[in-house]
Amino acid sequence: VQLQASGGGLVQAGDSLRLSCAASGGTFSRLGMGWFRQAPGKEREFVAAMDWRTPITYYAEAVKGRFTISRDAAKNTLYLQMNALKPEDTAVYYCAATRSSGTSVRRPSVYSYWGQGTQVTVSS
Repeated sequence: VQLQASGGGLVQAGDSLRLSCAASGGTFSRLGMGWFRQAPGKEREFVAAMDWRTPITYYAEAVKGRFTISRDAAKNTLYLQMNALKPEDTAVYYCAATRSSGTSVRRPSVYSYWGQGTQVTVSS
């Protein structure tokens, strides 16, 4: 499975961005998909994920109510709509795919496939 993330950029606090992650080489409908981020000097952290067995979505507390994860099966593409961005959202954002399901999709260790990352910078 190959993943290609895009859509990052430099925005001001309060702005919105939509990240995309194009998947190829796998059965998209049978993959759990997630977004993670890593800020300079910090560990990679969970942002949002969705199961492939159920329509359940998971969010980190820091982004709940502001970010929305979704997928378009026809386009084999995962999205992350980010609204009301804050300077603390600044990070490299990675999309990832897993054959796992359930609450484990919150854990980066269950993901076998990772995109190359896209930089999101939010200025105050």
